[in-house]
Amino acid sequence: MNGDQFAEMAYLAILGGAVLIWYITRHRLSLGKVAQQALAWVLIFVAVIAAVGVWDDIRATITPQQSVHTDNNLIIVPRARDGHYYLTLMINNQPVQFLVDTGASQMVLNKADANKVGLNADDMIFSSVAYTANGTVATAPVRLSSVELGPYKDDRVSAWVNGGELDQSLLGMSYLQRWSSIEIRDGSLVLTR
Repeated sequence: MNGDQFAEMAYLAILGGAVLIWYITRHRLSLGKVAQQALAWVLIFVAVIAAVGVWDDIRATITPQQSVHTDNNLIIVPRARDGHYYLTLMINNQPVQFLVDTGASQMVLNKADANKVGLNADDMIFSSVAYTANGTVATAPVRLSSVELGPYKDDRVSAWVNGGELDQSLLGMSYLQRWSSIEIRDGSLVLTR
């Protein structure tokens, strides 16, 4: 802390002390009530801080998730708060969350998800190149033993592993074309098989 910051802190402390002394002298006959009100405000402040701290957990609990309707051969995916659609598929018996990307021609796994499903990304040869909105990136072709979405299972599915920095695995058209219908209806992505 430099000298200016120390002086500012001292000024604020003196000003706060003066306001506190004025408030106590002004309300000296009802200090019990003042203490109750101060405690109430402190508890409200602590509650707000706690709510902000656990907001992501609360939001994850109340956010609608993808649902499967087998009677109509439908998979219904609600739009996320960020405006995108996310699907969780079982890849080689491991859950992997994908961003649905109709602009991507292939199913693309990031390195972390590739490792999660039993593919060793460190041993792959990234010999292919993909042209993305962020430039070119090296990719490695892979074959996934099984891809499951609800009751629907596909075996030996072609995919690519991204050799660059990719935060979210992408579900592109190579997988989406396996469905007879893809539509957006009432804010949800509806896949029909």
